[in-house]
Amino acid sequence: MQTLLLVATALFAGLLMTRLFVKFHLPDVTAYLVAGVLIGPCVLGRLNIIGFSTFEQVDSLSLISDVALGFIAFAIGHEFRLSALKQTGKQATIIGILQACVATLFVDLALIGFHFLRPDLLSLPVAITLGAIAAATAPAATLMVVRQYKAKGPVTDVLLPVVALDDAVGLVVFAVSFGIAQAMQNGTTNIIALILEPLMEVVLSLAFGGLTGFILTYLERYFHSHRNRNALIVGSVIITVAVSQLKIPVGPFTFGFSSLLVCMMLGTVFCNFCPLSEELMLQADRWSGPAITLFFVLSGSALQFDVFGNPSVILIGVIYIVARSLGKYFGAHWSAVLAKSPESVRKYLGITLLPQAGVALGMCATAYRVLGGADGTLVRNIVLFGVLVYELIGPSLTKAALTKAGDIQAMPAEVKTRRKKELEKITKPVPPQFDK
Repeated sequence: MQTLLLVATALFAGLLMTRLFVKFHLPDVTAYLVAGVLIGPCVLGRLNIIGFSTFEQVDSLSLISDVALGFIAFAIGHEFRLSALKQTGKQATIIGILQACVATLFVDLALIGFHFLRPDLLSLPVAITLGAIAAATAPAATLMVVRQYKAKGPVTDVLLPVVALDDAVGLVVFAVSFGIAQAMQNGTTNIIALILEPLMEVVLSLAFGGLTGFILTYLERYFHSHRNRNALIVGSVIITVAVSQLKIPVGPFTFGFSSLLVCMMLGTVFCNFCPLSEELMLQADRWSGPAITLFFVLSGSALQFDVFGNPSVILIGVIYIVARSLGKYFGAHWSAVLAKSPESVRKYLGITLLPQAGVALGMCATAYRVLGGADGTLVRNIVLFGVLVYELIGPSLTKAALTKAGDIQAMPAEVKTRRKKELEKITKPVPPQFDK
């Protein structure tokens, strides 16, 4: 009963908050996140009247978040349609790789410089680890803004493949940088395992996602109703998310999967080999809508404000956020110039790459577990601080950038007038009827 009440509370809180935020022209994603913060353990949850009273309650619904993130990744995989990649594939590849590396470089330079100024506050392994985590971008918030406002144009065409590629690049960058950080902290570290395991995670995820995509495409032809096909897609996404939780020990190594990469590859193969993929993915989006709403509300509830209690965390966190933001912006700009992208892509793409959450938190958890002690705790707190800021302001910045780029068009005046009249008809009180 308690679990069902928490799910219902999260859904209604997110939906009601969108009605308030629409008056300020803010994205629904921001409304969901703020709603989650309000009903989370740091605000109303403390009263033990409504919402989540503990972070353990938020974690108990992590299954919903995992499945919702799988559907988000599946939808992003749809953007890798070969017909579209012929036009934007080269741009997306160059930008996706270079902007992640530049963001890491900017954060490394800023934090390593701070280390030499205040070695008592920040160690060199922590600085390098945070630089590696800076490469990751959250695709979920970006995709939701694009879909809510039906963004379409040169920036959007490049943006979605870039955020999808960014996760794979981020894992490789993290493998190399974190291996170096570990070697500095502990000379007995198995560097081969630290580098090989993330690289194999990328390879295994793409292989498993591709195999599942071909199986889904093959099975689809045996079902003819939208209901059955929709159930087939939903089941395929859920089973890939479930299998992605497995860890495979091979000698001294432990190999696993990235559910984001697996589901992205599933969507990529399906959209390129199934003739009805466009229509079927729309059906899947309608089913997954409530789960995605819950994902963002739960993400807001999981944000921990206690990181503000440590001044050193705030100082290092501000340096991290500023350096990463500059790295993402200039990295996207310089790589877009190199790829000969349109002016709008060069100017606005970097702003849309600021959101950070899921993959970064996964890297953070690895660093916290492996580094341990004060260094591991500091990495976790800095990343949580960055996620808190980026998730709350990132969607609004993405919307603003896409609007300036012309990818988000204002609602035509006649549409606004028609909707206003329809709303007035619904809300206008019906006069009482009297007999003659």
